[in-house]
Order: sequence, then structure tokens, then C-alpha cells
Amino acid sequence: MTQASATPKATRRQHDREIVALAVPAFGALVAEPLFVMADSAIVGHLGTAQLAGLGIASALLTTAVSVFVFLAYATTSAVARRVGAGDLQAAIRQGMDGIWLALLLGAAVIAVLLPTAPSVVELFGASDTAAPYATTYLRISSLGIPAMLVVLASTGVLRGLQDTKTPLYVAIAGFVANAVLNVGLVYGAGLGIAGSAWGTVIAQCGMAAAYLVVVVRGARKHGASLRPDALGIRASAQAGVPLLVRTLSLRAILMIATAVAARLGDADIAAHQIILSLWSLLAFALDAIAIAGQAIIGRYLGADDTDGARQACRRMVEWGIVVGVALGVLVVLSRPLFLPLFTGDSTVKEAALPALVIVALSQPICGVVFVLDGVLMGAGDGPYLAKAMILTLVVFAPVALLVPTLGGGLTALWAAMTLMMTVRMLTLWLRSRSGQWLVTGATR
Repeated sequence: MTQASATPKATRRQHDREIVALAVPAFGALVAEPLFVMADSAIVGHLGTAQLAGLGIASALLTTAVSVFVFLAYATTSAVARRVGAGDLQAAIRQGMDGIWLALLLGAAVIAVLLPTAPSVVELFGASDTAAPYATTYLRISSLGIPAMLVVLASTGVLRGLQDTKTPLYVAIAGFVANAVLNVGLVYGAGLGIAGSAWGTVIAQCGMAAAYLVVVVRGARKHGASLRPDALGIRASAQAGVPLLVRTLSLRAILMIATAVAARLGDADIAAHQIILSLWSLLAFALDAIAIAGQAIIGRYLGADDTDGARQACRRMVEWGIVVGVALGVLVVLSRPLFLPLFTGDSTVKEAALPALVIVALSQPICGVVFVLDGVLMGAGDGPYLAKAMILTLVVFAPVALLVPTLGGGLTALWAAMTLMMTVRMLTLWLRSRSGQWLVTGATR
């Protein structure tokens, strides 16, 4: 049964099956990522407070450095999925190899910057005299694993584009287990302390990268795709990633502004803000999984010149985003009394967080639409528009957030500003999706 001849009910079922098949494993892989840091923190935490503080600073720096290059996954997913839709698997894998080579080049550049500047960077982030040496040690050693981290991002994009989110889940689980075992063995068994934790993580990340490369190389040989670096292809991958880099940096700026404003509101508010931000990030994983499915599915439809299928898939994924958003919002409201005591026993922090959590709950359906449409437009390769939309969102959010300490309202007002930010994103993405200008078909955009 073709897309055109299928009944609306059959079409919805088809989209539902595709979304679930891609989104559920993607969610598992996304959740596995922060578990790396949690495992490291649990193991290093028993070495002492200074070591844990050093790990916290170094991990934040590494996470920021790697998240800036998340476009390696996003842009590669879109480009590979288009070629899959066009029926050219050889070109799809060749496109993926260009992304992987770009990841290696960027990783080498980051190492070249971080190794000599690690002490200065740690000092810039306000590390204490006792924590700074541990942060520097962890940062220098862990920076050696950045090329592997970036290869993992690019390879994940290749497999998502090939409509495979199960392999990334298996690799993520194996990587987490290996990381935990290596950390315990090197930190305590070998007596290497925080350096052992860093080396354990580097080894685990290199193992994950190697596993991905085995899968991609096997696919390349099967379909006759070249593994050699291609300057034009690498340059094209970089150019496709620039708008998404701008989008990511704008979003990071929004989150940094929000944290800075919360810090100005007082200790209780910044503590409550960090708790809420952690929850907000966790909720984002569920919604981002649908967005990842959107990237892969939309890219494939457009590569196959099927604009009707792309529109219908977009509509169905938005419906999924709204339903999941409502469910998450209800869950947040019901779990507030149980959630907050897990993080704090301070009644002042709880009082600051409770009303703000209601705002977070109410905003979840909006977040659902935003994440889904973000994924749809990424799948369509509409990076330039996403960059402009995020810059506009930053311009709207910044003055509103910065006025919160002056106008009052505390943390609740700040998270109302965050909801305004998501609403602006929703409007810009919805207008673009309605315009149809993102429906550019073909094996390349």
C-alpha cells in the first residue's frame, strides 16, 4: 500500500510504528549519556571533596566543549537520511564518512587548544586552590578522548540517518558498563585516583568510537563506499554544520543567562534553579527522542521526493509531542512532593522550587511541539532558518530574563521567562512548518 493510497488511519499507524521504533531506542541512548558523569561522580566522590569538585569543573568544561559540536550528529543524520530516501546507500555512507573525518579533525583541534591551556581554563572557571589541580589533571587526560566523543556523535548521526537507533543504544549501554568497571579498577585497584577516572572514561569512549567505526566500515565495504577523506565532502559537512553550531551556541547562551540570573536571586533560588534545570533536562530527553525520529524520518521522505509523506509524518509527530508533553506535565505536578526531597531538605529551597515547577509542568506541551518541529526542520536540512530563529529567541529572552531581579517574582518569574523563550521558539518553528518552505526534496538540499 503506497503512502498516497493508504487510509488516514493506516497512515497514522505506519507513522506511529516508525516513530516508536526509532524514538524508544534513541531515548535509551540519550539517558545513558549523563550516566557516564554520574558514575564518575559516584566513584570519585569517595576520594574526597576536592577531587569531586575538580571533577565537577572539568566535566562541565568537557560537556560544554562536546555539546557545541552536536551538529555532527544532527547534520549527518539529515544528509544520510536524504540519500537513504533516494535509494543511494553508497552515497549515504560516503556522506557519513565525511562527517566522521570532520569529527576527527575537530577533535584534534580541541586537543591542541585544551592541553596547553587547561590550567588557565580551570582558573577562569573559579576553581579553588585545592580543586584546581584535580580539575586540570582530569581535563588534560579526558581531552584526549574528545576525538572519540566527536566520532561517536558523527557515527550516531550516520546510523540514525540509516534508520538505526538500536545500535547506538547497545553501544551506549556497553560504554556505560565499561566506563564504570574501568573507573573502579583504575581509581581504586590501580590507585590512580582522579587520573584513573579520566583514563577509564577515555578508554571507554575510544571503545565506543571503535565499535561505531566497525559498523560504519562494514556498511561501507558492503555498499562499495570509499573510506578515504574527501576534502570537498568534509567541507560540505562543515558548511552544513555552521548554522546548527550558531543555533547551539545561542541556546547555550540562553541557559547561561538563566543560571546567571538565578544566581543573582540568592542562594536558595540558584539551588532550586539547578534542581529544576536538571529535571527540565531529563524531560527533554523524552521529547528529544521524538525529535531524533523526526530527523531520520523527514530526511528519508524528502530524499524520496515524498512531500506528502513528510507533511503527514510532521503532523503526526507534533501530535506525539503534544501528548507526551501533557503526560510529562501531569507527571511533574504529581511527583513534586516526592521529587524535591531527593535533592534538598532545605524548606526555603523547596518553597522557591514548588511554584516554578508548576510553570515547568504547564510548559511541557509547548516543549513537545518545539522539540518535534526542531527535529523536523533539522531532518529537512533547514539549518539556516533554525539559526536565525534561535538568535531571535535569544534577543527576546535576554532582556526579559535580565529584568527579573529588578521587577521581582523570583525563580517563578525566571521560569516564566523560560516558558516565554520556548513559546517564541514554538511560534517561529510553527510558522516555518506551515510555510512549506522546508519541503526541499532530493538526495541533497
